[in-house]
Amino acid sequence: MTFVTKLRFQSGDRNALDDTVEGLRNMLERKGAECKGPHTEPSEHVRVPLHDRLAPGTTLGEWSYEVFSRRLEIHGNDHIAREVGHMEFPDSVHVEIEVEQKKPLGYRN
Repeated sequence: MTFVTKLRFQSGDRNALDDTVEGLRNMLERKGAECKGPHTEPSEHVRVPLHDRLAPGTTLGEWSYEVFSRRLEIHGNDHIAREVGHMEFPDSVHVEIEVEQKKPLGYRN
């Protein structure tokens, strides 16, 4: 059985995001891992209301920012995927890791 490690990166800092993803992609290629991506997702505009106190009441306006996302997949190479799971990433980059088990065609349990 093969494992597919899916990584999703999000950040409001596009340069930090691109540097992180490209650095990881280069490391994976150097180690010989089969990698798909990075795939760019459409950016998301987020609006957050600002309040001058904790109690409900009037708002001071909104703070808006843009969130950028990238996806990357590592096929097989479980030891490399495990190594990526233990890596330190910049605080400005949010990382989600999902591991999916792929069974060969015709495989029965």
